[in-house]
Amino acid sequence: MKIRIGTRKSPLALFQAEKVSKILTANNFENEIISSDSDGDLTEKPLHEIGGKGVFISKLERNLEKFEVDIAVHSLKDVPSQIENNFIICGVLDREDPSDIFISKKISNLDELANNTFEIGTSSPRRASQLLEKYPETRVKPIRGNIETRIGKLKDEQFDGIIMAKAAINRLNLDLTLFNVFEIDFMIPAASQGYIGIECLSSNNKIIKIFKNLTSNKDLAIANAERNFVASMDGECLSPISILIKEIEKNNLLIKAKVSCLDGSVSIYSEETSDYTNLDDQISKLSQYFIENNAKEIIRR
Repeated sequence: MKIRIGTRKSPLALFQAEKVSKILTANNFENEIISSDSDGDLTEKPLHEIGGKGVFISKLERNLEKFEVDIAVHSLKDVPSQIENNFIICGVLDREDPSDIFISKKISNLDELANNTFEIGTSSPRRASQLLEKYPETRVKPIRGNIETRIGKLKDEQFDGIIMAKAAINRLNLDLTLFNVFEIDFMIPAASQGYIGIECLSSNNKIIKIFKNLTSNKDLAIANAERNFVASMDGECLSPISILIKEIEKNNLLIKAKVSCLDGSVSIYSEETSDYTNLDDQISKLSQYFIENNAKEIIRR
């Protein structure tokens, strides 16, 4: 059986597909990578005008339905928390660093954002809302393009700084020596940020069984729990919803969750502990707490 791996054509997407390919090869599964442009790659329009981040996966899902590929490989944070019933996230790879980083040529410390009107590039309402909550004078501007394109726009001084996922920078091993780079400690990541997700048809029992044996049960439990929290808010990839579940010691988990309005002026935050056995119940209780405190209304302000 040759497993056909569907992916977008961006350097990051191809890197992630190749990582899945190497794991399959190491486990004696013949495979090939089949790349295609996604609907989101063919336009520079803001994501909220073209259907959100789901536009990056829709073409790959169509390829799954047409049996042109057996699996689709994604940055899991870009996959909507609620997907159609004929698809399933059948596996994840080990999590890369889930944090967000700030990159700039002229800003050497985040505190320089205070009381200044620097123009910061991000198309993520989650990142924008948390940045504006702490530094309300900041001017947030949308930025599109793959990782290299966005770095290029920063080099050309179209922005004073940009915010990106550290996982993407680490995976591409980009040279950022020309820039000041630092983690944003106060920013909670998107659900499943740092995970590479594998999607297949929910009817494809062979593929599901293969990736069940190749995936860490703990990682899949965390990824699903974070995504379920977003789904409980009726959230999308572009909703200002943040959650991070992290193992702090063997089987003990720390959960940080936050929802904000777009300008960061109103937010709800909670920090909880759990374990793998009770994780789903804890996420359900946490979701209920947020809903009772008007989280659904806040994220739509």
